[in-house]
Amino acid sequence: MIARDLITDSLNPLKTSDSGALALGMMDEHRVSHMPIVNNNDFLGVVSDSDIFNMNAFDDPLGNHNLTLNGAYVRESQPIYEVIQTFAKMKLTVMPVVDEKNQYLGTITLANLVHNLAKITSIDTQGGIIVLEINDKDYSLSQICQIVESNDATVLSSYITSFPDSTKLEVTLKINRLDIGSILQTFERYRYNVISSYSNKDAYSEIIQERFDSLMNYLNI
Repeated sequence: MIARDLITDSLNPLKTSDSGALALGMMDEHRVSHMPIVNNNDFLGVVSDSDIFNMNAFDDPLGNHNLTLNGAYVRESQPIYEVIQTFAKMKLTVMPVVDEKNQYLGTITLANLVHNLAKITSIDTQGGIIVLEINDKDYSLSQICQIVESNDATVLSSYITSFPDSTKLEVTLKINRLDIGSILQTFERYRYNVISSYSNKDAYSEIIQERFDSLMNYLNI
């Protein structure tokens, strides 16, 4: 999934002729703290609510003031993980998408980003979760998938968590079934360190909430 696929239709950009008061009203309506500014499809930058308050001239056109976030955007072909990184780096609540000529294509909202991330990571699909601790030099996704598939199951999604000054990785697997006992036994036979697993609906909901909260903290929202 790339940036172009994440664009929402619910948010229209501002123009340089729009006032600060109008911009704040639109931010409040969409529950965001930033808005893109566009003139004739040319992307100019992003204005924040703090920028407008610092201007202290709410009736003046936005074009009368310098933008502090003129480099806040992603290219249409960037993958979703790079979009997340840019959200976190820029600390934005919306992300403009532009083409190679810097023409404005649309905007990604944080809510739409999370919704699409849930789809590609199979969060909405019922199943078990297994968290492994592995030395980084021993990591092999193909072997992990073979172990799961030998138990007539499938890895729906996986992601890796690394830690500073450590050679250990945490590999979180989403499996397509809740009955994961035999899979856990096979991992143990292959000397994998299973640090946690979740195979009932209540625990499943808890870890999904935990991962969602971690994402929000990562995005500093």
